[in-house]
Amino acid sequence: MADDISTGSESSDEHNDDNVPRQELELVINALQTTVQKSIPEQPESSSFRANSDHGDNIHHSADELHSGDDFQESSSSTSSEYDYSPQQQQQQKQQEGNLKSDDIVPPTPGSPPPNFEPPNRSSTEEDMPDVESFSANLIALHDINLKEIKANNLSPREQEKKDEPVLRAMRHLFNNRFMKAKRLFEQDAKTDPLHALGLGSMAFLKADNEATDRAIDVLMVTYSLATAQIDAATKKNMGDSVVQYFANYYNYIKYSRTNGLPASPKPATPQAIKKQNITFVPNGILRAHVAKAECCLQIAILQLLQETVVGYIKCGLNLRRAYTSYSLVWQEYKRMGQTFNDYIDQDTVSGIQFGIGTVHLVLSSLPQKILRVVSAFGWKADKHLGFALLKLALESRRIRSPTASLMLLAYYTVLTSLCPQILTSEYTQPAIETLLDAQRTYPNSAFFLYFAGRTSRLARNLVLSTQSFMYAIEISKNEWAEVEVLHLCSYEIGFNYMMQHNWEGAAKIFETLYKERYWSPAIFRYLHGACLDMMGERTDAILAFAEVPELVNSKTSSSGSGTAAMMERYVLRKVNAYQATGYQDMDMNLCALEYLCIFNAFGFMDKALLDRSLAVADAALNRILEAERMEYGIRTRELLPETPPPQYYDQRGTLLLIKASLQNAMGQYRDSIIHLNWIIDHKDKIVNDKWVVPFAFWEAGVTSWGLDYKTRARSFWDTASRYTKFDFEYRLAMTINLAATRADELNIPKPEERTKNKNKPPSKTGEAQELSRQQEEPDSQPSHHEQGEQQSSEEQLKQSSSNTDISTTDKVNDNAKSNE
Repeated sequence: MADDISTGSESSDEHNDDNVPRQELELVINALQTTVQKSIPEQPESSSFRANSDHGDNIHHSADELHSGDDFQESSSSTSSEYDYSPQQQQQQKQQEGNLKSDDIVPPTPGSPPPNFEPPNRSSTEEDMPDVESFSANLIALHDINLKEIKANNLSPREQEKKDEPVLRAMRHLFNNRFMKAKRLFEQDAKTDPLHALGLGSMAFLKADNEATDRAIDVLMVTYSLATAQIDAATKKNMGDSVVQYFANYYNYIKYSRTNGLPASPKPATPQAIKKQNITFVPNGILRAHVAKAECCLQIAILQLLQETVVGYIKCGLNLRRAYTSYSLVWQEYKRMGQTFNDYIDQDTVSGIQFGIGTVHLVLSSLPQKILRVVSAFGWKADKHLGFALLKLALESRRIRSPTASLMLLAYYTVLTSLCPQILTSEYTQPAIETLLDAQRTYPNSAFFLYFAGRTSRLARNLVLSTQSFMYAIEISKNEWAEVEVLHLCSYEIGFNYMMQHNWEGAAKIFETLYKERYWSPAIFRYLHGACLDMMGERTDAILAFAEVPELVNSKTSSSGSGTAAMMERYVLRKVNAYQATGYQDMDMNLCALEYLCIFNAFGFMDKALLDRSLAVADAALNRILEAERMEYGIRTRELLPETPPPQYYDQRGTLLLIKASLQNAMGQYRDSIIHLNWIIDHKDKIVNDKWVVPFAFWEAGVTSWGLDYKTRARSFWDTASRYTKFDFEYRLAMTINLAATRADELNIPKPEERTKNKNKPPSKTGEAQELSRQQEEPDSQPSHHEQGEQQSSEEQLKQSSSNTDISTTDKVNDNAKSNE
C-alpha cells in the first residue's frame, strides 16, 4: 500500500483530526482529475464532458468552491481545480484565480500502484472498538421510549438551530469517521427529540447490509412514531388558526398533488399582510417533526427498493407516498411564509424539505415502468433535474443534510451510471468529481466519500486508482464502528476490480475470504471463487468450489430473503446445475468470470489492453466449441444413427458471442459486433437455458446502434429488450434501459413510434419549417441521404439471417458435414 496511508489510530482523537487532516481523498481526487484530463482528446466531440449541465443549471458552483483543499488548510496549499471543458468557464476561472502555471494546475498522482490486497483474517473474539465499553454499545437501537410522555416542541426557529448544534457536530463526526462520537451525541436526546433519533436511524441506514436492513428499518420506525407523537402533542394543544391551516394544507395536497412534481404552492404572504391580517403559520416544531417523519419513510423506502422484490417495491411505494405527504405539507407552509420564512422556520427544516423532495424525484426518475407499475407511487412524472437542483440547494446549505445530499448525488452519478456506462459515463463523471471536491473540503478523510471516489475512478477507467481508494477507505475505518461493513463492501469492490484486471488470483483470495466470513451470500462468493480459479487453469479446485454452491443456496445461511442476493443465487445455482448435468465436460466452453463482468456492464470500465486480453479469451472459448462440433459431426459422417446426439451448443455460443459483442462495443468497434448479435437474435428460440442472453443482446444491439449514431434505431432495440420478462436480472436490465431511454429523451431523440407517425403525417407549411429547424438542430434524428443509406445498410445487417451474413459457425460445420456425406 502507498506510503500516504496512515494507520487510522488517530480516529479517536478529535483534536488531531481537526488539525492534521488526512490527505487520502485529496490525493485520489487529484489523480482522478488527471486521469480524466488525459482522456479528453480520446473522447469524441459529441460525448465530451459538460460540467454541471442539465443537473439543476440554476444552482451554480463558483470556481473557488470547487478547489481540492479543505476547511483546515491554507488556500495556498490547495491544488487548483481548473477542470471545465467549456472555454467560457475556463476563462472565468482564470480571471478568478489569476495567472497560474500549468504545473500548478496538474495535480500529483497518489503514489505507486498498490500491491495485491488481501483482506485480513479477523477473529470473532477480536476487540476492535476502542471507543466502545461493551460489544452492545456498537449496536444501534431505540428502546424504552414512552410515546405518551413526548411533549410538544415550542422552540422558535433560532432557538431550535442553537439546540440542534450537537446534531450538526454529530454529522461532522459521522462523516469524518468518528462514528462513536457521533453515536453518543445522537443518543443524548434520541428518546425525546425526532432529529436526534433520526441521526441514529441514518447511522443504521448507512450501515445496513443484507443482515442489518431489518434492524435499520426498526430504528427508523421508532423514530417515525416519536415524530408522530410530537406532532400529536402539539396539535392537541393548538386548536387555533395554525391547525386549521394545517388541515387545509393537507386537503390542498390531496387535491393538487397529482398535477406536477412539486407540491401545490399557495400564494405567499407579504410582511404587510402578516401584520395587518394577523396571519399565523404552523409552528416550527410541527414542521420539523414532519420533515423527520418524512425522512424516516424515505430511508425505509430506499432500503425496501434495494431488496429488488415485488413485495419490497410495493412497500417502497407506500413509504414514498407517506414521505411525500409530509414533505408536501411542510413545503406548502414554507412557500406560504414568503420572503419572511426565516422568521418562522429553521434552516435545517428548510434543507430537509429540499433534500427529501429532491431525493424522491431522483429515485423515481431512475425507476423503469416495470417497477413504477408495482410501486404505483404518484400520478405525476418525476423530474430528475428538479431533484438535482433541490439536492444541490441542500448541499450548499452546509447544515445537517449537506453530507447526505452529497451522498445521494454521488450515488446517482456513480452507482446508477455503472448500470449504463456506455451512455452515461461521459455525462456524469465530471459532476461526480465536483461533488467529491466539494465534500473533501469539509470531510477530507471520510470513508464514505473515499468509497465513492473509488467508484468514480472506475468510471474513468482508472482501476488502479479505484483499488487504491477502496484500500484507503478500509485502512481509515480500522478500529471504528463501521470497520467490518466498510471492509466487506470495499473488499468486494477490490475483488471486482481484480476480475476486470485479470488478476484472478487476487480476486479468488478476496472472494474466498468473503465466503468464509459469510458476507452477503456465501453461495455467490463461492461461485465467484470457483470462476476465478477456473480462469487460473485450476479446474479441479474450481469444480470443488462449484459443487458446494447448491448446498449453500439451500442452507439456512442462504440470503434468500434479500431480493438481490436471491436473484444472483438463482442464477449461480442454475449455472452450476447445468455444469453438473454434463459432468463439467463443457466448462471449456464457458467463461463464468467474463460472463459475470458482462452482466454487470464491467467492460466499459476496462482499458483497451484489458479488453484485448478478454477478447482473446472469448475467441479461444469459441474455438473450443468449433472443435467440439467438428469432432461430433465427424462421428456422424462415419456412423449411421450414432448414439451421440447432434451438437447443441446454442446457449454456450450465444453467451460467448454476447460477451464478445459487449467487449467490441466497449472498444468502440461497433460494426464488428453486428455479426455476433445477429447470430444470437437469429437463434433466440434455441437458447433455452440462458434466457437472459437474448434481451441482453437486444440491449447491446441498441448500444451498437447508438455508437454508430443511429440513436432512434437504438431506442427500438431497447424497447424490444424491455418487453422480455421472466429472465435472470430482469429488473437490473430494466433499470439500465430506463436510464438510457431517459438520456435519449434529454437529447430529443424521438421514439420509433413517434418518428413513424411524423413520417406518415402530411406536413403543413409551418410543420415543414419546424421540421427543417429540427433537422438542423438534431442531425441524428434525420440523417442525410448518404447517412440514410448507411443506416439502412446497418439495419439490414442486423436483420439478415446468419446464412446470408456468414455468422453461424455451426451452420458452416453443418454444410461441411453434408458435403462429406
